[in-house]
Amino acid sequence: MHIIDMRSDTVTRPTNAMRQAMASAQVGDDVFGEDPTVNRLEEMAAEMTGKQAALFVTSGTMGNLVSQLAHCGRGDEMILGNQSHIFFYEQGGSAAVGGIHPRIVPNREDGTIDLKDLAAAIRPDNIHFPKSRLIVLENTHNRCFGSPIERQYIHEVAVIAHNNDLKLHIDGARIFNAAVALQTSVSDLIGDADSISFCLSKGLAAPAGSMVCGSKDFITRARRARKLLGGGMRQTGILAAAGIISLTKMVDRLSEDHANARAFALGLADMDGIFIDVDRVPTNLVFFSVKKKGLTASALAEKLDKEGVRVLPIPMDEERIRAVVHYEISPGDIQHALGIIKGVLDRV
Repeated sequence: MHIIDMRSDTVTRPTNAMRQAMASAQVGDDVFGEDPTVNRLEEMAAEMTGKQAALFVTSGTMGNLVSQLAHCGRGDEMILGNQSHIFFYEQGGSAAVGGIHPRIVPNREDGTIDLKDLAAAIRPDNIHFPKSRLIVLENTHNRCFGSPIERQYIHEVAVIAHNNDLKLHIDGARIFNAAVALQTSVSDLIGDADSISFCLSKGLAAPAGSMVCGSKDFITRARRARKLLGGGMRQTGILAAAGIISLTKMVDRLSEDHANARAFALGLADMDGIFIDVDRVPTNLVFFSVKKKGLTASALAEKLDKEGVRVLPIPMDEERIRAVVHYEISPGDIQHALGIIKGVLDRV
């Protein structure tokens, strides 16, 4: 059976070029700063994001956590959206490990947060309150339709943060999808932010790893936090070699994923029993709702899985499903998946 796996872009397997680069990678002890391949990847990531330095970490969750630990001390507070990945899906690591208090404010449908809400969430200097230290934005925003956040908005948030002596961190797991969708560079898009983390293992198709970028002083603190979390991986050049291919070969082609996601959304929009707002598919994430009597999102996902189409029902939501398009999903796969979905719906 041909499997069309759209549960996430994390299911991508390394390309042949990545496998070859991994097999021949020069390595050294990265904890001692002696792995030439890791050093090259970090230099590339810093240059592409317009930051002074970068750090290779195991995952997006670790990237966000070391950033929070580098910006905040125990008892400090970070401000973030109520739909953010950090708040929903990273096990409360900021509080569990760092003693950092999360203050959540509502996300709008496009992933942004009302600037008045952000400003109002910053604590005054009062003995009763934790100290506000950090604002976090997510770009693209996973739970808000994969929306890309524009440069002007990031600039306006940065102004609020910096005027109040706070830092701004971008959870940029899919920041290259955002830059491609907005037809700009990552460095221009997030130039006003103090730090960013981004994933190599999603649409960029590396087998593992994420990058954290910021000032030299910030990266020094983040490196210490990485060690605290057990993230010193020694001869990591084998993985970093794949990350270099991600940054040199896999960025420009992300527009293909966006086009395939749009085609998938348009096909779903024609089906009875499915609701989708096609205008809410700006990147590679496709959210749709099951509107057929007696059929839940989980039940539809289970039926589709038996026929080779894998999608992800949203936890705690009986109607919504997420499908993610990536480099292993071809236009032909999109049409094949649509045919299977229609057939399953027709038989229910």
